[in-house]
Amino acid sequence: MIALTIPSPSQSQFEIGPLTFHFYALCIIAGVIVAMVVGNRRFISRGGSPGVVSDVAIYAVPAGVIGGRLYHVITSPGAYFGRGGEPIAALYIWRGGLGIWGAIALGFVAAHFAYQRHPKRNNLSFAIFADSLAPALLLAQAIGRFGNWFNRELYGRPLHAPWALEIPGEGTFHPVFLYESLWCTAVALFLMKTKFLTRLAPGSIFALYVALYSLGRGFIETIRIDDASHIYGVRFNVWTSVILFTLAMINLINRQKNKIVPLG
Repeated sequence: MIALTIPSPSQSQFEIGPLTFHFYALCIIAGVIVAMVVGNRRFISRGGSPGVVSDVAIYAVPAGVIGGRLYHVITSPGAYFGRGGEPIAALYIWRGGLGIWGAIALGFVAAHFAYQRHPKRNNLSFAIFADSLAPALLLAQAIGRFGNWFNRELYGRPLHAPWALEIPGEGTFHPVFLYESLWCTAVALFLMKTKFLTRLAPGSIFALYVALYSLGRGFIETIRIDDASHIYGVRFNVWTSVILFTLAMINLINRQKNKIVPLG
């Protein structure tokens, strides 16, 4: 076995008095905090009012958690409703299992609902709000993926390399959680630091977020070895990535042609 590897954490939780804290949940919370701080700064720089992002988050974050869990359970039903499955475990979010597609979809709907009714949105379209939050969401995803590391999940095929993830008693594997975290961080920096993107039609940065994340996620999915639903021998999330990448790119192109500002 290679001496230099990424070790697995020895524990996924800790206790302080009667309270139990799960690192997975703490990573999600840390990601949400970072997203709110970064998203708020970006929104204010575009003419938005302070506090709008946090107000919208009150609705969007719980909706995102529910949507993410629903997507995970629906696309991986065997672990909960198959032979030997635990239906009640579908509620154990701290064990991991939040599908990002479901989280973004339901969170997006809740955010739109809350934003459109916010008294301080200053007539800024929801497209501008979504553009402000897009890189922030990627940073949240990057941080949240480390929760999978603490849970010793989300790793790929066997790998013998210095950056391999060591799973005690099983071997060393592709650290898929790290690949996705690095990809999310790289895309977030690209969306925040590339100047010409500010000249695109409103909503374009969010469309790029969906497209670029889907592009990376599609490739990363081909490395994963955890149980998943398949369609024609291909992981369900690969199909989802391909479809969302295509739709996002079509949306992006149409925005530049028509300079549309939907949802607002």
